[in-house]
Amino acid sequence: MQDQHLFDRAEVWGESTVRDVRAAARVRGLQIDVFNAGTIAEIDAAYATIVRARTDAVFVGPEPFFFSRRVQLAILAARHAIPATYAARAYVEAGGLMSYGTDTEDLYRQLGVYVGRILKGTKPNDLPVLQPTKFELVINLHTARTLGLDVPPTLIARADGVIE
Repeated sequence: MQDQHLFDRAEVWGESTVRDVRAAARVRGLQIDVFNAGTIAEIDAAYATIVRARTDAVFVGPEPFFFSRRVQLAILAARHAIPATYAARAYVEAGGLMSYGTDTEDLYRQLGVYVGRILKGTKPNDLPVLQPTKFELVINLHTARTLGLDVPPTLIARADGVIE
């Protein structure tokens, strides 16, 4: 199986994600190709290469630039019938197949707690750095049907969100 991964080379966390993805792929015996894209034209060029390579699936990294281009990414994946996964629910709401990532509503709640503590006099340096603790799996069944994929009922049951 050949997977492609799309990252924005300008983002620092892309490097650690690529390392983690490559390590996981080796364990599973998968071939991974990584594409860096920081412009609209580079996304189009990466997808052209992905299509020529007859890629089985694409994972789009969690970069802010890609978030701003989520509709373009979902359209490209659908147009070329390539299953794609993402790190945030908004991609799936834009037509992407599925996402698994941090629950952003939970992060915003935590942000509100931090702002409240700062407004009450706590120095920002005195606040601990928190890691996300709540993650969500979201599946777009309409996209799955369009791609000809059968999503197992057990996966649907585990999903935090299902888009019909």
